[in-house]
Amino acid sequence: MPHTQPTRRIILQAGALTLAASALGWPLLGLAQTARRVAIITPYQSSPTTNEMINAVVAFGAKQGWKTNVVDTRGDMGQMVARLEDAIASKVDAIVVVSIDAARIKTQVQAAKAANIPVFGCDAAYIEGLSATAVSDDAAMSRLITNQLFSAMGDKGKVVVLTHRAHPGVLKRTNEFTALLKDHPAISVLTEKHVDVPGPIESARKSMESILLANPQKGSIAGVWAAFDDAAIGATQAIMAAGRTEIVVTGVDGATQAVELIRKKSPLVATVKQDFVAMGDRVGEQVVRVFDGKAVTATTIDVPARLLTAATRG
Repeated sequence: MPHTQPTRRIILQAGALTLAASALGWPLLGLAQTARRVAIITPYQSSPTTNEMINAVVAFGAKQGWKTNVVDTRGDMGQMVARLEDAIASKVDAIVVVSIDAARIKTQVQAAKAANIPVFGCDAAYIEGLSATAVSDDAAMSRLITNQLFSAMGDKGKVVVLTHRAHPGVLKRTNEFTALLKDHPAISVLTEKHVDVPGPIESARKSMESILLANPQKGSIAGVWAAFDDAAIGATQAIMAAGRTEIVVTGVDGATQAVELIRKKSPLVATVKQDFVAMGDRVGEQVVRVFDGKAVTATTIDVPARLLTAATRG
């Protein structure tokens, strides 16, 4: 039976593709399937801002007739790698990674490139092999919000730093804060706390509650520099509950809950509003270009952000 062996190889290959597709949550696809399949993979879907970007890409794809599938690894970077490998094995048409340090997946990005699967970033720094990425300028945002905080503190006092250095954008903001601090000798860091993700609001609130208990005197803490709004929201909740409203807080993102706290004249006095929908749209536009056989307009697409305070409008 001369056709037995080739037939078995085909069945085995199909089985491997089915397993990979199943891991990503794809429906079983027939050979006649023509819709483009786009895998959207992130470790941070629980973050409202990350979810906003994901929803923008999904909405953009729906207009194009793409089949999109979102995979959230809930902060697990090992699973992020595994799900990328699943996407490559299932031969998707494109992959979008959202809010990820792309340097940690460079092997998988190169593997996707070798398989002719373009990979795009959204809120992810560009690395060799990515087709394109859309980001805000994290260093510039940090300068905006850090200077705003230092001014609100009267350029003196102790500051609490709430951050999540595993995120590449947050790391850039934190490093920029540290650099700016050198020019403000009357301001010093009381402590830096890592904020857990998932669950950043609760994590930041619990950390701030402990810090307030350890520093009960008014004036012992002048400000809280939060690298992103979820952390700022949690810190603000703890400060308000403790009646320590002399402490000022700033964040980054422009999340709805943060904007409302700013408008209500809470301890949260400012954030930098990022345009997450525009980020998702810019990524979608680059995916279309690649699908159409065109070059991307740029490998890194900067999406403007702006300072938001009680005196401005969101």
